[in-house]
Amino acid sequence: MDPRTLKIEAARAALAYVADGMKIGIGTGSTAEEFVRLLAEKVKGGLRVVGVPTSERTAALCRELGVKLTTLDDEPSLDLTVDGADEVDADLTLIKGGGGALLREKIVAAASGAMIVIADGSKVVDTLGRFSLPIEVNRFGLGATRLAVQRAAEKLGVRGQIILRGGENPFVTDGGHFILDASFGRIPDARALSAALHAIPGVVEHGLFIGLAKRAVIAFSDGVRQMTPARN
Repeated sequence: MDPRTLKIEAARAALAYVADGMKIGIGTGSTAEEFVRLLAEKVKGGLRVVGVPTSERTAALCRELGVKLTTLDDEPSLDLTVDGADEVDADLTLIKGGGGALLREKIVAAASGAMIVIADGSKVVDTLGRFSLPIEVNRFGLGATRLAVQRAAEKLGVRGQIILRGGENPFVTDGGHFILDASFGRIPDARALSAALHAIPGVVEHGLFIGLAKRAVIAFSDGVRQMTPARN
């Protein structure tokens, strides 16, 4: 199967967990967009759901296709979030943020009773870090924040290039922040790195999603497989 077909199959399988009347978080990225398209078909068929989008891009697609939206101010507790991932390991620890929406994605996932990850088999890894780790940062003090990130990582034995997404024309998140992409190569202790990054004042959020995903629906060329955390 081609990559898009795998994404569609994962998204289709995740629809089985969406029930009538649910309040759902809707993720960002190419796989999440396939989920939105399939969800919209169900809505046209009579399924009643209301969604909280994790980005302006997702919100625009939902409006275009007729998926009713709300906000976490109006619905602060959601039943389910369905979102993609850049990497997922056996414990369902994730790297997310390739699409630039990691802060809102994490807020929405944390407000949900469960998070389901949809992805193709190429996103499953033994150890996180092959994909660059996105770190959302405040614009003020960018140089100092980047240096603090480097030093915090090195203390944990993690090293790699840390670049500003977009370079001279920086990518700006929906929240008005910049993103540093850290190519660490291998992250042996995601929890320790998470804590170290959160301790840096200029770091708004990072793309390590730990303990949030309850299930992963992964499409391989020979079928869709369901994953639950190897450890709780």
